[in-house]
Amino acid sequence: MNTYEKLDAWIDEHFDEQIRFLQELIRVPTDTPPGNNAPHADRTADLLQNFDIHAEKYSVPDAEVKAAGLESITNLLVKREYGPGKTVLLNAHGDVVPPGEGWTKNPYGGEIEDGKIYGRAAAVSKCDFSTYTFALRALEAVAKPKAGKLELLFTYDEEFGGEVGPAWMLKHHIIKPDLMIAAGFSYQVVTAHNGCLQMEVTVHGKMAHAAIPDSGVDALQGAVAVLNALYAQNTLYKQVCSKVEGITHPYLNVGMIEGGTNTNVIPGRVTMKLDRRMIPEENPAEVEATLRQVITDAAAKMPGISVDVKRILLCNAMQPLPGNTPLVDAIQHHGEQVFGEKIPALGTPLYTDVRLFCEAGIPGVIYGAGPRTVLESHAKRADERLDLNDLRRATKVIARTLVDLLK
Repeated sequence: MNTYEKLDAWIDEHFDEQIRFLQELIRVPTDTPPGNNAPHADRTADLLQNFDIHAEKYSVPDAEVKAAGLESITNLLVKREYGPGKTVLLNAHGDVVPPGEGWTKNPYGGEIEDGKIYGRAAAVSKCDFSTYTFALRALEAVAKPKAGKLELLFTYDEEFGGEVGPAWMLKHHIIKPDLMIAAGFSYQVVTAHNGCLQMEVTVHGKMAHAAIPDSGVDALQGAVAVLNALYAQNTLYKQVCSKVEGITHPYLNVGMIEGGTNTNVIPGRVTMKLDRRMIPEENPAEVEATLRQVITDAAAKMPGISVDVKRILLCNAMQPLPGNTPLVDAIQHHGEQVFGEKIPALGTPLYTDVRLFCEAGIPGVIYGAGPRTVLESHAKRADERLDLNDLRRATKVIARTLVDLLK
């Protein structure tokens, strides 16, 4: 057996242990919001210590956590130094959206049925806590590298933009890898992704008794005018096409609407939150300026209506850096060997923390355990699940890739 085959065999022998590790990670909730995620970091550190893997804890000051809209954040960093050479970092995030409705399984149970493990973050992305941990263990047990450094970074604020996770670790010079891989799916290497702008729009009218509606100004009617203008923009976006394979066109979604006082009251205020996905070719500043103008113009046509527009989140698109070639080549080669099919390199309409590394000049790609599509994983929906065969094979691909990168 060659080294790669021995890695595969080690992972097979320890796969039941890897599943139990993932189950324990799923069983500690990390709903974000509210984002009280330090307890999960503590539990993860304890589980890693059982493997003689020490994780350094970096607790972000409360004021910074609260400013980011979260409750508690502890970032975990595992550092392994083998000798001179490049530092390779593997990053996965443990925060998740709340479970929501419609589950047929316990969202924090880690239940296994028909070869799949169920639970919130089973596919995105506590699975890659286990993928990267067991790839590291296999690497050290079998290949025993003599060059380079390997780091595992586990963070908890990807849902809120990564500012007190990877961005905080980069800002404080705690990490500065040469190459990095972030949590993803098994059937493609992602080298680019969309940007994301999220905004809160508050429409103001004048509250009044429903029996004398003319004494008020209906904020909901104003909100409808703004919504119509936004959805008209969304139709126009379909005419704009990205040149990045895997990414189509920009789009906009209004995900939350709240307002009014009671059924018999003319609403004086309506607030909505929108999400605008930006293709890599777009300029975020221009996108935001245009949206603000569209909203303001729509409100101006409604007598008595005014609007406040606040940016919630701005995440730039991930642009591929030339230095990511060793990552892409290794993952594609070993992915084809392990999965028996070609692994394409392309873009995704999602946005991730990897953009933060690329903005810092650190080449990165997205690859980990998961299905072919987000829809198939049920991420952010009921009954999120992961095929255990994908977990096993992705772990092998990462372990094999690390052998190549740490020569």
